[in-house]
Amino acid sequence: MTSPHQSFTAAPNASPKAASSKAAVWESMGTIQLAKAFTVVEAVAFKRDCQTAFAHHPDLKEVVLDFGETVFIDSSGIGALVICHKLCESQGARLRLVNVPNQVLMALSLTELDQIFHIEPASKPTDPSATTPAQVQSALEKLPETHPSVRSKAKRAMDIIGAFVGLGLTAVLTVVVAIAIKREDGGPIFFAQTRCSWMGKRFTIWKFRSMVTDAEARKREVANKVEGPLFKNDNDPRITQIGRFLRRTSLDEFPQFWNVLKGDMSLVGTRPPTPDEIAQYEISQWQRLNVKPGMTGEWQVNGRSTVTTFEEVIQLDLEYQRKWSLLYDIQLIVKTVLVLFSKKSGAM
Repeated sequence: MTSPHQSFTAAPNASPKAASSKAAVWESMGTIQLAKAFTVVEAVAFKRDCQTAFAHHPDLKEVVLDFGETVFIDSSGIGALVICHKLCESQGARLRLVNVPNQVLMALSLTELDQIFHIEPASKPTDPSATTPAQVQSALEKLPETHPSVRSKAKRAMDIIGAFVGLGLTAVLTVVVAIAIKREDGGPIFFAQTRCSWMGKRFTIWKFRSMVTDAEARKREVANKVEGPLFKNDNDPRITQIGRFLRRTSLDEFPQFWNVLKGDMSLVGTRPPTPDEIAQYEISQWQRLNVKPGMTGEWQVNGRSTVTTFEEVIQLDLEYQRKWSLLYDIQLIVKTVLVLFSKKSGAM
């Protein structure tokens, strides 16, 4: 039986900045007052607070997260909420988010987490049918700017121009690829898969199909040669004959120019993960989602076929975020073209 009121602070190893969150337990309900900024440092401390609450009070029936003071959240904060939700589910406890400001609410809506969490906004939400285009634009501008590249107009302009050029090439390429795929096994030309974009937002990625039609069902038959959430096997028996050529030359990825045009991806960014991958992420690994995924990036020009651990992918992605500039994007695009014509080319 818990005491009527017991407080506990952030984990002892947390930094002073992270310790700005406050937590307490009243009988079978625990509350956590979140910090002003909910980024990686605060998110790690928050996860420890959740674990501590259940460790000290295993009979907790409800966890309430108070966002009354929070004004900023990034992908690490989103990841921490996902992990906390799983922890509450495993303990049979209810998770409730209260006093959620518009900026945080928009981030949760973007990632569709507003459909999973029980949320009580800081103010009464506006009737969607009465929302004007100007209000929609204003709401989008309130989304957290997790990295300078996210709202760079120059980067977006380069993406749009590159996407139109790429789609023109894809239109011509599709005729030849379609004939080759149909002649080999008669299956679909394109392959669609759910991936995660900025902040964990899900989208459908498109590729020329390079595997057998029942590849997903046969995934368990193939050994994973990469440590961690990634899945990779250079000798995957599910890859078709034309598929091996498409992957070796990266032609299978040309339909992704459509994803770039839509804004789900960028020409240059991080590797787009699957929902299954991010479900295994630690909080610090969610930082790779602070930028949009790209058709190419550090992982493609500096590791692509030689990466053997997920930690290597994380380091490459974070290195891209540190080095980012429009000029650096152009350099990576040039390097990608050179890699595709070298012996190092290969799919990941």
